[in-house]
Amino acid sequence: MTDGPSYGFDTLQIHAGARPDPATGARQVPIYQTTAYVFRDAEHAAALFNLQEVGYIYSRLTNPTVAALQERIATLEGGVGAVCCSSGHAAQIMALFPLMAPGRNVVASTRLYGGTVTQFSQTIKRFGWSAKFVDFDDLDALKAAIDDDTRAVFCEAIANPGGYITDLRAVADVADAAGVPLIVDNTTATPYLCRPIAHGATLVVHSTTKYLTGNGTVTGGCVVDSGTFDWSASDKFPSLSAPEPAYHGLRFHETFGPLAYTFHGIAIGLRDLGMTMNPQAAHYTLMGIETLSLRMDRHVENAVKIAKWLEADPRIDFVTYAGLESSPYFDRVKTVCPKGAGALFTFAVKGGYDACIKLVDSLEIFSHVANLGDTRSLIIHSASTTHRQLTPEQQKAAGAAPNVVRVSIGIEDADDLIADLDQALARATQ
Repeated sequence: MTDGPSYGFDTLQIHAGARPDPATGARQVPIYQTTAYVFRDAEHAAALFNLQEVGYIYSRLTNPTVAALQERIATLEGGVGAVCCSSGHAAQIMALFPLMAPGRNVVASTRLYGGTVTQFSQTIKRFGWSAKFVDFDDLDALKAAIDDDTRAVFCEAIANPGGYITDLRAVADVADAAGVPLIVDNTTATPYLCRPIAHGATLVVHSTTKYLTGNGTVTGGCVVDSGTFDWSASDKFPSLSAPEPAYHGLRFHETFGPLAYTFHGIAIGLRDLGMTMNPQAAHYTLMGIETLSLRMDRHVENAVKIAKWLEADPRIDFVTYAGLESSPYFDRVKTVCPKGAGALFTFAVKGGYDACIKLVDSLEIFSHVANLGDTRSLIIHSASTTHRQLTPEQQKAAGAAPNVVRVSIGIEDADDLIADLDQALARATQ
């Protein structure tokens, strides 16, 4: 179904990548809980290991259940291929791995999930990589940050935690002019609300743990390749353009064309990093995606109603939801996320840090968890949890100041959620 441009999103989210099982006729994608696969003969095995034939070798590399999920996500995002892995954080390392080398850097938005900021500012240093953090609303600052050692530009479509909307086309134009790929984390938007590749992104990453699965059961990640970047246009990306010693001098871009990055992600990335998604996790995510559009419509509807109520409440200093007319990103929603601004945002509670702590401890329907994108409504005080490793300046830049809480609005009855917030705010600000 990847070649069916006439199919709508609602059809593709159910059928893309899914075919009746040839052995049994099973209509739902089976969980292929197997480690290895029997080769037809020695010639077949050699062809697979030489990348001369596509097939299944070992489940660290490829698995039929995971392959179905990869095809579905790539189709929904408008990409040519995808590689699924064990978590969203794994997806970020997988995305950078073919591009980077010691001494190289990635230019990243200041508005990122706190764990991503930590991964980019601390952990990747162990690979000899570095990150520069820039406010992506300042395009001149973005241009100035890119240098000869920059190998990627990274941002979120809808930034966690504040729900800020990135001007993807403007950022993509800057990246294109510099000859480097734009990587967009589309976790909080999902391909239903935003398709970054249509706005010029080269690669899209997801934490499939969140909205794609939608029920808080499994972790997973995915890297989607647009297939549009010319990896051989310069000598910046030798992993994709130069001979690969592990495959007898094969050049990935020359051999696989638009699918070069995807094949590298499997043949090198999963082979050597081993960040494999297990087939049961893939199965849960496949089932979750079947209802993605239905859930996202309800998430957005609830978020708009609750954000408006919060904005009008005198106990609240401000609300960052881009779906509010007061938001500086309101007009940007129409072009980047025309079906809605998502369901993730923050609000500041009068009374500061202590009031935020009382708030999260007083809620009954909202769950206090380090997750987002669940059918259930979730809340967290980022400054004391997900962003606590950051400096106060980094917390503020990321939209996670001490007086701010982050909410992920679920699909419950909106009036019940408002009543829960009302009683909790009464306790927190008395």
